[in-house]
Amino acid sequence: MGWAYYALQVLAGAFALVIGTLLMVSLVLFIIDRTQTGDAIRRNYPVIGRFRNIFTKLGEFFRQYFFAMDREEMPFNRAQRDWVARAGAGKSNTVAFGSTRNLSIPGTPIFVNAAFPPLEGQFASTAPMKIGPFARIPYVTSSFFHISGMSYGAISKPAVQALSRGAAEAGIWLNTGEGGLSPYHLEGGCDIVYQIGTAKYGVRDAHGHLSDEKLAALAAIPQVKMFEIKLSQGAKPGKGGILPAAKINEEIARIRGIPLGEDSYSPNRHAEVGNWEDMLDMIGHVRKVTGKPVGFKAVVGGPEPFEQLFDLVRARGATSAPDFITIDGGEGGTGAAPMPLIDLVGLPIREALLMMSDLRDAAGLHDRIRLVASGKLVNPADVAWAIAAGADVVVSARGFMFALGCIQALKCNRNTCPTGITTHQPHLQKGLVVEEKYHRVARYARSVISEVETIAHSVGVSEPRQMRRRHVRLVLPDGSTRPMSQIYPRSDLVNELVR
Repeated sequence: MGWAYYALQVLAGAFALVIGTLLMVSLVLFIIDRTQTGDAIRRNYPVIGRFRNIFTKLGEFFRQYFFAMDREEMPFNRAQRDWVARAGAGKSNTVAFGSTRNLSIPGTPIFVNAAFPPLEGQFASTAPMKIGPFARIPYVTSSFFHISGMSYGAISKPAVQALSRGAAEAGIWLNTGEGGLSPYHLEGGCDIVYQIGTAKYGVRDAHGHLSDEKLAALAAIPQVKMFEIKLSQGAKPGKGGILPAAKINEEIARIRGIPLGEDSYSPNRHAEVGNWEDMLDMIGHVRKVTGKPVGFKAVVGGPEPFEQLFDLVRARGATSAPDFITIDGGEGGTGAAPMPLIDLVGLPIREALLMMSDLRDAAGLHDRIRLVASGKLVNPADVAWAIAAGADVVVSARGFMFALGCIQALKCNRNTCPTGITTHQPHLQKGLVVEEKYHRVARYARSVISEVETIAHSVGVSEPRQMRRRHVRLVLPDGSTRPMSQIYPRSDLVNELVR
């Protein structure tokens, strides 16, 4: 029994030590909390008040995993993320028993199934589309779904590698984002859309101005198919990008042409572009230097500015037009942006796309300017709606982040992403295994394309770009539905052009 008695003494001593330590720590925290002046709760309720901050930080975690319903969470709900995860893993996305989607929410799109849909031999895959007919080297894409801009720097090296290889396998393009072209964008062999941001990373001279020499060098790379001039993006319209110093290493600094150890801020617009005249001049210049299609990316705040753009294009002639316009909804995401801009500035894609489609088509530019839709379009229903609303192409960034393994930890701006996607810490990047993840990227893209084609066949057309507003009904506040073509009618002229 001696050993048992000894063990009890040790345990009792350890217990007393733990209790004593806790009391001592509590006393120290009590004094700190009572004497500090920055936090009223901790000052009035020493020690206990600290639990409020702890629970506040943990609340995000508990809501995501335990309390939020499948379709409640923001910015993306569990049902959306799970669909992408299953698609990326190559698993079946069929469901049993019934839909969990609330079909009474106003604005919900419901596709109109045809009484006699085409038989298997009567439908086809999406037809190829030419972009930039007046460029020396036009671009033809066979897909309507692609990867939106995500900069190397904002996302990690293995993330870019997996996206590049996955895009090549799926036959889709990869937009570089405004951070320049890295070797990792090219290593997969996919088509590249080079984005020229307001800081002109990768194509800037020593003074930060656009360098024709660097533009021409990029255009000489066969994989670089198009150039996109970024005016604004959905998460922060009117403000340039932010890359925290913690995410800038020597390689990123060299690719972008920026100093180490400093936050990198992009201007809120291109200094040389103060109106649409300047914008068309810049588009024409880049197209002349590169010989490749050139478009721009913008957030829509209202119809008036774009009415001016299309009027100017008509006055100058079709050759002056941008080859494509990427419309980013105000609900777009980013790694770091002020909350007021994320929450309150810029029209949602559900309104902006319809508006821009009407303006373009009314100007007679339906076949000249391609519309690219962006903004929380990650599932087949979202993509199919965008095409029916007038988009020629749909791009997604966060959908492909989910395919890479993103868990919506909301730590993109802290360099502590637990899945290795938006961090440059090597021990966290190890979790992102390129050889595995690029297959998920490709499978996700193919799944979206396949299911959008299935929706198209269900509504009675042979391929997705034949879908129109009449193929979608929108839920009204009273629970009934009306065709989207009646809620957002086109003029007779536009109807004839897009019939």
